[in-house]
Amino acid sequence: MDILTASKLIEKRELSPVDLVKKTLEKISEENPKNNSFITVSGEEALVAAKVLEQELMKGKVRGALHGIPIAIKDLIFTKNIRTTMGSKVYENFIPDTDATVIQKLKDAGAIIIGKTNTHEFAYGPIGDRSYFGACRNPHNLEKISGGSSSGSAAAVAAGMVGGALGTDTGGSIRVPSAACGVVGMKPTFGLVSKKGVFDLGYTLDHVGPITTNVKDNALLLNSLVGYDPGDPYSLNTERKDYSLLIGNELRGKVIGIPSFYFDVIDEEVHAAVTKCIKIFESLHVEIKKLNINCMERIAEAQVVTIQSEAAAVHMHTIENHKEDVDSEVYERLVASQEVKGYEYVLSQIERAQLINEYNQSFEDVDILLAPTLPILPTDIGQREVQINDQKEAVRHALLRLTSPTNYTGNPSLSIPCGMSKNTLPIGLQLISKHGNEAVLYQFGYALEQNI
Repeated sequence: MDILTASKLIEKRELSPVDLVKKTLEKISEENPKNNSFITVSGEEALVAAKVLEQELMKGKVRGALHGIPIAIKDLIFTKNIRTTMGSKVYENFIPDTDATVIQKLKDAGAIIIGKTNTHEFAYGPIGDRSYFGACRNPHNLEKISGGSSSGSAAAVAAGMVGGALGTDTGGSIRVPSAACGVVGMKPTFGLVSKKGVFDLGYTLDHVGPITTNVKDNALLLNSLVGYDPGDPYSLNTERKDYSLLIGNELRGKVIGIPSFYFDVIDEEVHAAVTKCIKIFESLHVEIKKLNINCMERIAEAQVVTIQSEAAAVHMHTIENHKEDVDSEVYERLVASQEVKGYEYVLSQIERAQLINEYNQSFEDVDILLAPTLPILPTDIGQREVQINDQKEAVRHALLRLTSPTNYTGNPSLSIPCGMSKNTLPIGLQLISKHGNEAVLYQFGYALEQNI
């Protein structure tokens, strides 16, 4: 059941929060052994919260559309008195004594924390098969990756265990698993959603955002998360908006840009699915314009330098003291990240404002950019090399190639399902716009969702 459907039933008192939590726990018990989406299920805590919210409902108090709705949380986001592991043996028994800002916002809105979802260890990987608690499997094909690092959040939504979940995104970690699992994932504008109480990977790249079954639910969940937080040094102090405001508005006269960078090396089935979506937008009287964004290679290189430098800084203690406790592949990547020179990081930050400005010049003539979310279909668990047409590429690099640029620039990016492969694996489409333009992305995403 999607969030808005459940919300309406709860408001009419046709569905109780307690019953919904019980049904959710039953569904998790049924599905989780198959795909390993959840690390920790907080059933007792969820039932206690549901009873309180049900009493409020009986007294006529409804906190909003999330009142009584179970939400899953990536196990990188601190939850008071609920284990938060970062997918690592290092934090296997860590229990925070405070909630992250986004968790407090969800609770204030009436949402119920149902459990903590699997993540590629420390969120340092887009594949989702390197967690101390085991690989997260794709609900569409259990031999395939779910994508990462917000693997469990996307898989839990795709498997129907929850209607919504939170993920984090440093190089694509909301959008990659959303595309791989066939759900909707939003990486908002950098700083729009507080990162306070979220375990760091890249200080200037990390984003928190919603994963849901559909566009309307995604906008609803984002609305509950945004807001200035003085506890987050990167938090934006901007006017609050209703990000669902443009959903349903017609697109006639709008312009979509098709940047060549995102289409250079992609799987044929992915290309066919994305091309079909472009034609759908044309049928909605949207103008399609091909673009060259000349700074894309420099942005991609600067993003790699940034994430490596910042991850190495975050994990100095991990590298020095926990070699035996960290997955070997993740540990090797952390050690390799230390090889970035200080001057390289400084240069990547000095040129950042200019590169962001060059990237945003693309929007002078178009409303949004359209691109595949992933250039490939979900690969086998454990697979580390993939062939795209006649070229071989590392799976990790392929998964991040089309998503990581907007982590560096901070532009909002929405991944939505746009088709299935001949082997019934999901394909995702990525919509990108100017900073603060999430409502426009939802407008386009909803139009496609209704016509695909």
